[in-house]
Amino acid sequence: MKRLDQITLRQLRALFTVVETGNISTAAETLGLTGPAIHNQLKSLEETVGAPLLVREGRWRNSPTEQGKVLIATYAEMRASIERAILNLNAIERGQKGTVVLGAVSTAKYFAPRIVALLQNEMPEIEVVLKIANRAATIDALSQGAFDLCIMGRPPRDPRFEALPLVDHPHIFIAAADHPLASEPLVCPDRLFAERIVLREPGSGTRILATRFLDDFGKGRDANTVEMGSNETIKQAVLSRLGVALISAHTVAEQLESGTLVALKVPGTPVVRKWYLLAPSDGPGSTAAGRVRDWLLSDPQRYFPRYQAT
Repeated sequence: MKRLDQITLRQLRALFTVVETGNISTAAETLGLTGPAIHNQLKSLEETVGAPLLVREGRWRNSPTEQGKVLIATYAEMRASIERAILNLNAIERGQKGTVVLGAVSTAKYFAPRIVALLQNEMPEIEVVLKIANRAATIDALSQGAFDLCIMGRPPRDPRFEALPLVDHPHIFIAAADHPLASEPLVCPDRLFAERIVLREPGSGTRILATRFLDDFGKGRDANTVEMGSNETIKQAVLSRLGVALISAHTVAEQLESGTLVALKVPGTPVVRKWYLLAPSDGPGSTAAGRVRDWLLSDPQRYFPRYQAT
């Protein structure tokens, strides 16, 4: 029988840091401890659990066992809860009524700061902390309880969260204004696949969508692709005539309006998805989170970029 009072935060932190850094010596340096101290914490934790928590891979790398993964996930959840508690304590100290941590996928960074600004004007008594990452990292943080609310497309299937639709999320092919395809009335598969396609990094929701569209549109043919790590880099690559890209229309609204980028007329586009607000299915964790959730759902058009398909 495993006893809760025999497991400490220090032991869990030691395990987490060893896995994160790869080995005990680096973990000890990171935590400002000695190697033997880290070793003793891990040994005590393994004795409590009754199973090994690490397996050595090569000379310098340690990876978690299945039992180790369970404890690491637990520690990540505990740390996220403590971080949120500290944010709320700081907010109360400043005379505010609480803090709301809002997560968002990287595509949302083009409108998410506007949300924070609007909320600051309308609810100055609530601090909104915005955390942005790609889809994979956002889902990990969401599962660890790092957010009160989260904005993303294609939400994960997780019964702990309710996916509340906000607005349509169109995706379009873009090209530089002087690109040969920009003037074509309709871009056929042969013409599109003759171009280099600029893709986001693996783990990005935009990458997943683009890959699926290209596979269907080209009926399985291989595309000439190049990978970029952000929407901003993709926009610059397209402006430089490096290729064309399937991207969220909300990320290029300004460039489409100015005419530096154009939406290509590719059959099947825009590919319309939805933006969702993910909230705990058992209700908001605080009054502040409930107020922000209701505000976000009341009129999403006020903070989303506008896109009109032509």
